[in-house]
Amino acid sequence: MVIGLLTLDLHFPGARSLKDKRQVMRGLVSRIRKRFNVSVTEVEHQDLWQRARLAVVSVNTDHGHLEATLQSVAGEAASTRDAELVDQQTEVL
Repeated sequence: MVIGLLTLDLHFPGARSLKDKRQVMRGLVSRIRKRFNVSVTEVEHQDLWQRARLAVVSVNTDHGHLEATLQSVAGEAASTRDAELVDQQTEVL
């Protein structure tokens, strides 16, 4: 069993309130969960308008498939129109 953790740091340049940020986040998190069947949650910066840190976790038996899934999730986050992917870190246990 292989466990993967992907941490995504996002910036929301167009957000003028927490409501704006949460609207973009809700759509992104929903797409990621539905498309990749992974667990996603915001783990830091909940009170900031233009920043967020997401943790994405997946469990698999194949190391290569797990890494490909997490890279695809990062690609999805990077392609989001209303958010910029600032940093990403992957850990595999």
